[in-house]
Amino acid sequence: MSIEDDIALLERVPTLRLLGSDSLRMIAIGSEQRNIQSGETLFREGDTADCGYVVQRGALRISDEVGAEIVAKPSMLIGELALLVEMRRPATATALEYSTVVRISRSLFQRVLESDAVAARRLRDEFAHRANRIANDILMAGAKLTS
Repeated sequence: MSIEDDIALLERVPTLRLLGSDSLRMIAIGSEQRNIQSGETLFREGDTADCGYVVQRGALRISDEVGAEIVAKPSMLIGELALLVEMRRPATATALEYSTVVRISRSLFQRVLESDAVAARRLRDEFAHRANRIANDILMAGAKLTS
């Protein structure tokens, strides 16, 4: 794929779209592509997480030991928080079919944010909005349980 194709893929990811085209170009240039065979594990629950992945082609099952499961399809970002903070993988990702992902390292992502303060503010505002929404959902659920 060309850099322009990579940028177009990154623009389809809601979180990354917030960064703007200049930042996405830097990410596209600095990221790497990885092919995964059907049944292959991309990462395991508990592994050190130093990057995020954007699904370019195929599908991956993301599952944890409790049994929660989602299927990540093209244009989905896996490991969003790992782009920002050191952490362990909370789940295992396994390819359901031949798949391709774009690996974005935390160091690359942080360099992009450091070089584009406006993009960093947009991302911060989005995360603050999400945290507020989650807090409100928890409060509403708690109120229903005590009613």
